[in-house]
Amino acid sequence: MLMTEDIRNQFPALSGTVYGRPLVYLDNAATSQRPRSVMDCWTSLVNGANANIHRAVHHLAGLATDAYEDTRRAVQAFLNASSPEEIVFTSGATAAINLVAFSFGEAFVKEGDEVLVSVAEHHSNLVPWQLLCERKKARLKVLDIRGNGALAVDTLENLLSERTKIVAISHISNVLGLINPVQELVAICHKKGIPVLVDGAQGIVHGQVDVQALDCDFYVFSGHKLYAATGTGVLYGKRKWLDAMPPYMGGGEMIGHVSFEKTTFAPLPEKFEAGTQNFNSVPTLLPAMAFAKACRDSVSVQEEQRAIVTYVYEQLTQNELITLYGTPLESKIPLFSFAVRGAHHEDLALILDKMGIAVRSGQMCAEPLMDRLGVTGLLRASFAPYNTLEEAEYFIKSLNKAIHMLI
Repeated sequence: MLMTEDIRNQFPALSGTVYGRPLVYLDNAATSQRPRSVMDCWTSLVNGANANIHRAVHHLAGLATDAYEDTRRAVQAFLNASSPEEIVFTSGATAAINLVAFSFGEAFVKEGDEVLVSVAEHHSNLVPWQLLCERKKARLKVLDIRGNGALAVDTLENLLSERTKIVAISHISNVLGLINPVQELVAICHKKGIPVLVDGAQGIVHGQVDVQALDCDFYVFSGHKLYAATGTGVLYGKRKWLDAMPPYMGGGEMIGHVSFEKTTFAPLPEKFEAGTQNFNSVPTLLPAMAFAKACRDSVSVQEEQRAIVTYVYEQLTQNELITLYGTPLESKIPLFSFAVRGAHHEDLALILDKMGIAVRSGQMCAEPLMDRLGVTGLLRASFAPYNTLEEAEYFIKSLNKAIHMLI
């Protein structure tokens, strides 16, 4: 049985120290640490298969192409997509959302149409849609949240209209740490024939994702939050949409035939993968997904994660100086964003850093949500399967000490 200590031994960074104290890394919602299997994969490709894919006929190009396309098939299986052609590799979730916002927008959005997002979206799932609306003279509409942070799902249907062309929603908010009822949201939208993009940057990390069961039209995520190399990402799209969307970028690899008179484009998924692909890094998704699946399937690891959620939740909500945002415990992942009355979030983060604890402070790339919550910024602690209950206890002890130093 996979145990948390077995996991920690796979991550060299976790044995490091900060200011002479053992590192407690609680900024996983921003970027996860990487296991040796991921680093070994990258090193082996750089040293043994460093060649452009798809184009050349020599041995190294064949090895690199096989590694890249094997990864595409593995992602298809990981998401339960219908075919590998529905998997497009990008540089991250941001690039994937921008791709859809531009290409879908070019094909389907006209002046006076509407795009709907929620108030809890990361800037990466907001700004691309704003740019689309400005370009097309469309209207951006916003789904609100309740006082506990849960999406106001009961208001969604009334926000949708015959002019609504797409809905973009996060699977899990990177601030509130709540699993949104995506399947229900998709069903509501599909009743009106409206496609849905799901930002899975956090969702892919904290549970099994089955895009066919969710029935979403697009699903995006970044590799660097899922233990893989930076500069890697995935766009899943239903084939009917990808086929109908024009290319996002032009250049090598995405072409069929080029002349000065006319250019035709490659079939899916190459149509959306212009230029030289990140062929050294994309295959690191393979060991990263294998690690994520092992953690997901381990009863021991999942029990410790739930113990961390319960413990930290109780400690934060019982402290009258602390306001925790995103409070329905039943849909909570081990991600906690909160404010401390009388203490600035950045001051707390700096003190915790001196204690060896890495947390995030600020707006978490979600300024409109901060405005909705009435705060200028928050402190966020986000846990991964390699974090232990003992680290959670040390975090709470250190947080209390930091609060007493400032108040």
